[in-house]
Amino acid sequence: MKRILSASMSIPATRASLERMQCMEVWGGNHCVERSFQTAGLDIWVWSRPYGQAVGGGDIHYLSSCASGRITRMLLADVSGHGEVVSQLAIGLRDLMRRNINYVKQVRFVRTMNKQFTEYAEKGCFATALVSTFFAPTKTFTLCSAGHHAPLIFHGSISQWSELKGEVVESHIVKDIPLGIVGDAYYDQHAVKLQAGDMVLSYSDAIIESKGEDGRQLGEAGILKLVRELDLQEPEPVIPAIVENITGLAGNNLKQDDATIMLCRVTGSGPSMRNNLLAPFRIFSSVKDRTSLD
Repeated sequence: MKRILSASMSIPATRASLERMQCMEVWGGNHCVERSFQTAGLDIWVWSRPYGQAVGGGDIHYLSSCASGRITRMLLADVSGHGEVVSQLAIGLRDLMRRNINYVKQVRFVRTMNKQFTEYAEKGCFATALVSTFFAPTKTFTLCSAGHHAPLIFHGSISQWSELKGEVVESHIVKDIPLGIVGDAYYDQHAVKLQAGDMVLSYSDAIIESKGEDGRQLGEAGILKLVRELDLQEPEPVIPAIVENITGLAGNNLKQDDATIMLCRVTGSGPSMRNNLLAPFRIFSSVKDRTSLD
């Protein structure tokens, strides 16, 4: 049976009110937020609630847009910790996002992020993470997972949600494990071509650890089933509907841990000619500013 939105649900603003990310901008952190953005080729929605109404939680989320606007990067890290240590990690991750903002390939970024987490290992900090990069000219979505569960993908052409998983390849190399466990771990990346209308949904552990009416954790299969039953093909109501349905299943759902959901929808638009022309100047300016700071 299909679930429907209740009349009391607060529906996010329409696409016309989405905030436009600027070229060379990095946005995010580990705070309570409910915002939506436009980049070249993508609309993005971010919803996050720290545990216990804290100022900052253990979920870290970031978005970035490159010098031309062609490269959009999204990061969701689920950190085993809270407080000042996580806030310091969030600041460090912002700097890494900025330093890698113009690189399409993201493996180097993830490996550097892993090394940064190993420095906090003695403080009990490690994290699962999803890093995804969207290249607007080819509509290529590249995913890199550090021990995180797979996101969900909605294929607009067939109106169907499924798990977005890369090909499983046997290997003796230590790879794709949570950040901070092994300093020289290797990370694969999986690329998929998307079309206008396709959506990708990622989320932190609190979502799959929520309990169903039978008292058992929903798990990845339960979340996929829930999203399919929502029968929503437009992006605006997706996150509010997920939150309402999960919290309606059990009173403590989404209250026992930090909770974050990120949704992006391919629009088919591309970077402007102006941003392409200005990109070299923006890159030169950022390098000059970073050199002066160093």
